[in-house]
Amino acid sequence: MNEERPVYLRLRDRIAAMILDGRVGEGDPLPSVRSLAADFGANPLTVAKAYQTFQEEGLVVVKRGVGMFVAVGAAERLRSAERKEFLDRRWPEIAAHMRRLGLDVEQLVERALA
Repeated sequence: MNEERPVYLRLRDRIAAMILDGRVGEGDPLPSVRSLAADFGANPLTVAKAYQTFQEEGLVVVKRGVGMFVAVGAAERLRSAERKEFLDRRWPEIAAHMRRLGLDVEQLVERALA
């Protein structure tokens, strides 16, 4: 996780990982703001701001008085957005670093499968 990013975005990344890893599935409730703040050692307002980003993107459904629930299709939309971000922003830097180190894809695949 990039420590230079604002805390609420780092929290958002961790929540997104929970959804992508299947720890929270479509239709499942997200942990309460207070609960997640306690788990992550964060300010509840910061967690609320992270949750707000999901709400703005339509990745969660808010049921007043009940909580926030993962929207249908949220995992696939997150996965698609994460892939695009990886390929557009992170991969070029990784590929350049690999070239500088003289690494090729075959070496990395062999190492990953070992």
